[in-house]
Amino acid sequence: MAGTHLQAPRIIETVEVLALRIRERFPRAGLNEVCGHLLSFAQRADSRSRQISRPMYGVRLASIVLALLFLGLFVFVIKLVRLPDQPLQASEFIQVLEAGANIVLILGAAIFFLVTLENRVKRDRALRAVHELRSLVHVIDMHQLTKDPERVLSPGHETASSPRYNMTRFELCRYLDYCSEMLALAGKIGALYVDDFTDSEAIEAVNDLETLTSGMSRKIWQKINILHVADGAHWTEEAGSNSDSTGQPPEQIETNPDSGPDANSDATM
Repeated sequence: MAGTHLQAPRIIETVEVLALRIRERFPRAGLNEVCGHLLSFAQRADSRSRQISRPMYGVRLASIVLALLFLGLFVFVIKLVRLPDQPLQASEFIQVLEAGANIVLILGAAIFFLVTLENRVKRDRALRAVHELRSLVHVIDMHQLTKDPERVLSPGHETASSPRYNMTRFELCRYLDYCSEMLALAGKIGALYVDDFTDSEAIEAVNDLETLTSGMSRKIWQKINILHVADGAHWTEEAGSNSDSTGQPPEQIETNPDSGPDANSDATM
């Protein structure tokens, strides 16, 4: 059911295209290396997700053999038990009953451990993969942390410790948009691990990861909206000053945001 499941090759292709877009516009930015790590995560997620969803026949066989061994040992011990000819006292009967109940509980816990061993191994692999993605997500967020629209819209006096970058308003908008796309793709890569693995703890970890990426993306889009509002005010002011005698603003020419003379900008972090 390709229409209801995430397709790992499509996610990998999307990350590859994003990496090319970042490299073409910001060839010397550190974001290129981060996107390269994201691509590596996507490529590994393809094989790791299939490994997680694949049945572990070796673990299943070992679990069944050990469970049968425990059951056989329990039956053997029961057969060796010899009840006395005389009736048991109440206290003795309670002791025997308690000992038997403890043995049954221990046997049941051991069998439950073996039966759920495969699921716990898969869960551990999924949680470790999601944790690695979470660490990368925080790295992506660090790259946009100092990219403040105010420094482009109303630059002030720089100090010796001020972040150094040379971006136009358009370039900053592109940079922030790339960070937002990377966060969204990180969430989709995490979802690959639970696409065919319906473990509650793993699903909860992936949901937490997507909540984290969504929150970071909202912060980024607040910055982008500030730039868009400033662009709108700039166009309104320019149209008013360049209007013709009829009071109508000049026609605006639509451009492709990913094309133009700044397509090979070498802005850095």
